[in-house]
Amino acid sequence: MSLELISFKLCPYVQRSVITLLYKEVPFDITYIDLHNPPEWFQEISPLGKVPVLKVNGVVLFESAVINEYIDETTGSPLHPTDPLLRAQNRAWIEYFSTMLMTQFQMVNAETEEAFEAKKSDMLSQIQRLESQLGAGPYFNGQDFSLADTAAAPIFTRMVLMNERLNYFDPATAPNFDQWGQTLLAMPAVKKSVVDDFDELYINFMKNMGSYI
Repeated sequence: MSLELISFKLCPYVQRSVITLLYKEVPFDITYIDLHNPPEWFQEISPLGKVPVLKVNGVVLFESAVINEYIDETTGSPLHPTDPLLRAQNRAWIEYFSTMLMTQFQMVNAETEEAFEAKKSDMLSQIQRLESQLGAGPYFNGQDFSLADTAAAPIFTRMVLMNERLNYFDPATAPNFDQWGQTLLAMPAVKKSVVDDFDELYINFMKNMGSYI
């Protein structure tokens, strides 16, 4: 099976798929594009004009949740829970993590102090709701690493960099959430899921957004 992942270096949704592929030790190629100036061939194969796109033997898949489930179903032992109800719950929380990623992006992109504070409040509220859902860990489903973890990890990758500069999150207010994040960030599949100069690229991205921060 030939897999080619089309990526933008800062995209958290691509990172989800990279983590899944790396964790399951699936060989793949990755092609980076500039989403602000996408090549014509990309526009032709991506119906939504977004990444990730996964080419499977030349056949195109899009949307990270779909891509991750395809990878999970066709390679190795499944990461999604086998119990239908738990699997459905995980899918719902994966959508919640997508909402958190959007809130995180809106914080970075806020043009005024008022807008920034509003999104910061939203983010902290989302963290608290998630804190009440988490158990002793170390993963979202306890002892079992899952697609929910691959979906959440990009939140923490960006949160560390943002919190170093903005100091908006106190780990003591959500210890389970914080410990979960530390566990994920220590995993080789998560460490290797971004480009080597990701920190510099992301910091420059924050600076160049013309935002309040």
